[in-house]
Amino acid sequence: MRSQVIEVRTGSRERVHDITAECARFVGDAGGDGLLNVFVPHATAGVALIELGAGSDDDLLAALGDLLPADDRWRHAHGSRGHGRSHVMPALIPPYATVPVIGGRLALGTWQSIAIVDLNVDNMERRVRLSYLSES
Repeated sequence: MRSQVIEVRTGSRERVHDITAECARFVGDAGGDGLLNVFVPHATAGVALIELGAGSDDDLLAALGDLLPADDRWRHAHGSRGHGRSHVMPALIPPYATVPVIGGRLALGTWQSIAIVDLNVDNMERRVRLSYLSES
């Protein structure tokens, strides 16, 4: 298995951050068929396979805002207002995804991208572990 950690700067606002290109480069370097696992080792971020750039990313953030409001209801209450919701979000958008790789290319659907979902405005830097398990 090959593994690499990439650094992602999500910034100081809620964000859906596209990492598809980084993932494609990582598996392209390895070539062949296998599985890519994308894992975010953070308690307040997730990995989503979603269409980006056509409004779906903003729709996802709006839906998460409706489901997990940034208010004072959360028992986990340190950090910015509503921070506890960031700790609940990975139960809805898990911190991992696995994507098939065929011939050194991600076998994503036509409109699918790999994205980091981050509601935590207190943590601007994220590490993402890419792991490639080759069939050979």
